[in-house]
Amino acid sequence: MALNLKESRQQATNAGKLSNTDVVFTSLCAGAIAGALAKTTIAPLDRTKINFQISATKAYSTRKALKFIVKTLKTEGFFALWRGNSATMARIVPYAAIQFTAHEQWKRILGVDPTGKSPGKQFLAGSLAGVTSQTLTYPLDFARARMAVTHKNDYSTLRHVFLKIYKTEGLLTFYRGILPTILGVIPYAGVSFFTYETLKRWYKEHVDSNLKTNPFTSLGFGAIAGMLGQTSSYPFDIVRRRMQTDTTKKYGNISGTLRTIYV
Repeated sequence: MALNLKESRQQATNAGKLSNTDVVFTSLCAGAIAGALAKTTIAPLDRTKINFQISATKAYSTRKALKFIVKTLKTEGFFALWRGNSATMARIVPYAAIQFTAHEQWKRILGVDPTGKSPGKQFLAGSLAGVTSQTLTYPLDFARARMAVTHKNDYSTLRHVFLKIYKTEGLLTFYRGILPTILGVIPYAGVSFFTYETLKRWYKEHVDSNLKTNPFTSLGFGAIAGMLGQTSSYPFDIVRRRMQTDTTKKYGNISGTLRTIYV
């Protein structure tokens, strides 16, 4: 969905030759809207995923995931499945907006060839966009993870999360897990943007040369790009979540977290 809106914005840019200022503004808007819609749609599944990521004893299965969802519905109510989504929105709106804008600007700075003759630069532009947006919004991602895995009595609001963690764990706690996050976002964003742009270009060259790609085709390309990007960075995602939700300092660094999880 996010990449599809990005394509619509690119088509408008090509047709009207927008200035760089206009490109920045439209990228910010498209990224913010797409990110908010996408994350809200999958919020229950995302919370379920995090629940299994941070557990040292729960092995994932579809049956157990469904059981977790049903248990949450019965004990906490329907909207508990979206617990932490306010923090997600507070993060994903600026995150997606910055990422889309940064991607366009990094492509311009690096001189990415739109015909696909500079795949290395194309991958690098995506990776740098991910690093830029993740670094600027990381404390919000940290707060969202804490809310997703705790009871509402522990952290009732996003403001409560920040105040309680600041008082009990210190300011630097908000950046716990940022290194594996950055290491993970490099392949994730790079692979996602590179795959989507490559598929879109291949489609126009071999299937349909129309300027406007079918929305369902774009959605399919976005799904493939997201799947490959997530797969390439998933081990870092697990490390990140373990470090973010750790209140006992069991997961102090990347190597120690990896040993605890996999050894």
